[in-house]
Amino acid sequence: MASLLEKVSTLISANLHYMVDQALKSNSLAVIDQYIRQVEDHLADLEDAAATVGGEVKSIKRRLDDHEHRLQELDRAIDAFLREGNESAALAAQSRFNSTQRLVETYKEQLKRQESEFQKLLDAKVKLEARLATMKQEREELQALLELAKSKETTVKAMKSLDDLMGSGDSDIRHIAESIYARLDKASTASEMRAASLDEQMDQVLERSALNAQLAERKKRLGLE
Repeated sequence: MASLLEKVSTLISANLHYMVDQALKSNSLAVIDQYIRQVEDHLADLEDAAATVGGEVKSIKRRLDDHEHRLQELDRAIDAFLREGNESAALAAQSRFNSTQRLVETYKEQLKRQESEFQKLLDAKVKLEARLATMKQEREELQALLELAKSKETTVKAMKSLDDLMGSGDSDIRHIAESIYARLDKASTASEMRAASLDEQMDQVLERSALNAQLAERKKRLGLE
């Protein structure tokens, strides 16, 4: 899982400007197409991994609920045995209560880890999808640029990078090149803003949940429920 996230992180942080420059320098979309294929492959892997981890989260929650319910039953049973004066039965029930409680704590730790892993996979998927959409859109415009450059070979033979193109004096090519850069910068900024917004929403939800839990506990203590 960690290896997959590392590979995805590499794709997300890839220098899109550099790839565009390489495509222009080689007069070929091969480097762009290769990147798109890699992103699509890793998106499929992410979806599969997220489905697997998400399934594990549900299973752990179900087992946790079952054991917490069992814990409550044992707690009531211990009290009942003590009221009846059945010390041996109460002792046995207490032993089972303790082992079940340890198991509950283990499930809680597992759930916390798996939920964190699940969220990381979902976040990576959102970011990678944004990169894929950006590159597919820019590929079309880049293809138009290469076709235009090909039709004007006499003016672009010395072209080595996108920066060379922008200074070549050809207004049509320069305009498309500038548009590519602007779109890439805008897409990267939008992706960062979406990620920041998601983090902020998560923080707000977690904080609100903690506050509600505190108020519920206080009401219970005051006998208001």
